[in-house]
Amino acid sequence: MSRISKTNYYLEIAKTVAMRGTCLRRKFGAIIVKDDVIVSTGYAGAPRGRKNCCDLNFCLRDKMNIPRGERYELCRSVHAEANAIIAAPRDRMLGATLYLACVDPKTGESVGGTCCCQMCKRLVINAGIEKVVVLEDGGEYSVYEVNSWIDDDDSLGKIGY
Repeated sequence: MSRISKTNYYLEIAKTVAMRGTCLRRKFGAIIVKDDVIVSTGYAGAPRGRKNCCDLNFCLRDKMNIPRGERYELCRSVHAEANAIIAAPRDRMLGATLYLACVDPKTGESVGGTCCCQMCKRLVINAGIEKVVVLEDGGEYSVYEVNSWIDDDDSLGKIGY
């Protein structure tokens, strides 16, 4: 029996964290890892004390037919990356890696082809995180060097999730 790689190990943990998410569109889970230690975790959900979309049984953005990546100000959720960053001490994020997984809430299956939205990219940059690793279909993954987001200012305007 072969062991899974460290990268896939952390991505599977991020996928498990995503299952705690409360979003009806997509469940995201994020973990921040530095020096082979999990620094923090986060999933997409409403701010503490507020009702989640899963409790209300509707998503306002779905109700209004708003496409993916648009009008995040109408979303009730704090994104997974933001929640992980909020929960982490700044000194442990410097040079860390953020692992991100997306799950379809209806099927529980991984959803590839996602990355941080433009708001979360800005948070990741300011947190001092070095790399973002995103779970793709079939256990594959994509690696994003955060410095490339700094160097390519246009990347902060692209649609994320």
